[in-house]
Amino acid sequence: MAENETKTHVLVVDDDPAVGMVLGALLQQAGYRATSVQSAARAVELLSTEPIDAVITDLRMPGMDGMQLLAHVVRALPDVPVLVISAHASIPDAVEAMKVGAADFVQKPFDREEILFSLKKALAGALKARAAPPPPAEAPALVGQSREMADCLALLARAAKSSATVLLRGESGTGKDLAAREIHRQSARKSGPFVKVHCGALPDNLLESELFGYEKGAFTGASTRKPGRVEIAEGGTLFLDEIGDITPSMQVKLLRVLQEREFERLGGTQTLKADVRFIAATHRDLEAMIAKGEFREDLFYRLNVVPVWMPSLRSRPGDIPVLAKHLAEVIAAQHRHEVTLDDGALTALSAENWPGNVRQLQNFIERLVVLSDGTVVTAADVARELGRRPLSESGTSAAPAPVSAQSPDDATARASTPASAPTLDDRRRVAEKDAIVTALQQAGNNRTLAARLLGISRRTLYTKLEELGIR
Repeated sequence: MAENETKTHVLVVDDDPAVGMVLGALLQQAGYRATSVQSAARAVELLSTEPIDAVITDLRMPGMDGMQLLAHVVRALPDVPVLVISAHASIPDAVEAMKVGAADFVQKPFDREEILFSLKKALAGALKARAAPPPPAEAPALVGQSREMADCLALLARAAKSSATVLLRGESGTGKDLAAREIHRQSARKSGPFVKVHCGALPDNLLESELFGYEKGAFTGASTRKPGRVEIAEGGTLFLDEIGDITPSMQVKLLRVLQEREFERLGGTQTLKADVRFIAATHRDLEAMIAKGEFREDLFYRLNVVPVWMPSLRSRPGDIPVLAKHLAEVIAAQHRHEVTLDDGALTALSAENWPGNVRQLQNFIERLVVLSDGTVVTAADVARELGRRPLSESGTSAAPAPVSAQSPDDATARASTPASAPTLDDRRRVAEKDAIVTALQQAGNNRTLAARLLGISRRTLYTKLEELGIR
């Protein structure tokens, strides 16, 4: 494979060809592979056929504008970060772009170091997000009829009526992100922005500038003032996800904001007020971390004003049928595929443990919907998919043949095997090719969906397509 194809591929979208040319040359000098186009419509075409790792788009363009392109990428390719650039930047524009899902917002004219810093930060965040368990394809409502879920929803509703800080706790996949959004939706701040920061996705220096913003000249590349997420969330809610992952030094900085509702931008001297409602979430045992000296006790008390524990799915198995039905409806509508789950399928799903909670259940139901040939999913369909082994473990869904101990005579026989016999690598390539071709057929040649079915990233799929000669 050519070296250029292994580089991080950045798509630049700007109706001004001069901007595209300058930014493309800058990215190439920095070691990236850059492609420049002059319309969002052309960008959409390339995104469906090329392995793009990041997008930098102008905000104001004729026809389909940068905000519409951003919404398309967030919906169709959520693992591709988008940087929005504009000569007409304002805090309302930044708020709107962040609400839609932009990784960053940069003013024109931009400094070389600033744009590269923002791109590097966005790529680092996307890489960390891909390594984490995948989020649901579409955020469903918090669903359940059990006593555990009813109590949780009632507590969320009571918490929403106040401005107190809420700490959402529980295992991964239990819906803490949805709970944070539900609190915001029911609160007096619902007309304000809901801004999420994944605290575990960025190192300290990037997290600090992400939260508090920076002044011009604060560091190399800071050519303009930039608001942070605390400032962008003004009048709304700031959701600090995975709060248990921040370092002790960052804990000190965050404590001051929570305690005094004040902060300064990096490199600045002006003290700003934080008119923000804070919600934090973690799956970690913060009490154990406090005992080990890994988490500040005073910060814990500031966060734990209203603690809400999200129930695991195994603690409310009676909710699985109604939850599964709801998820199937949402996912079927998303894929434009009419599919329902019959009673046998619901019984089979209820018998499973689901250690990954609602997230795992949703991903599994999406697989059932996508691979369904008819309009009804049965218990047999559930059993078939539960029996599949992940591609990453076996290469195919078939179980490998048992391997027994080899005698010296066996070794001699192997040594005399004709050179034309297929090697293990040959068999692996055939298995991979068959699996990829099958996934592409099942996904209607949609490569993003095929990658999801195979459990690999889009970029890995494109690499495999090239290696195996699949067109």
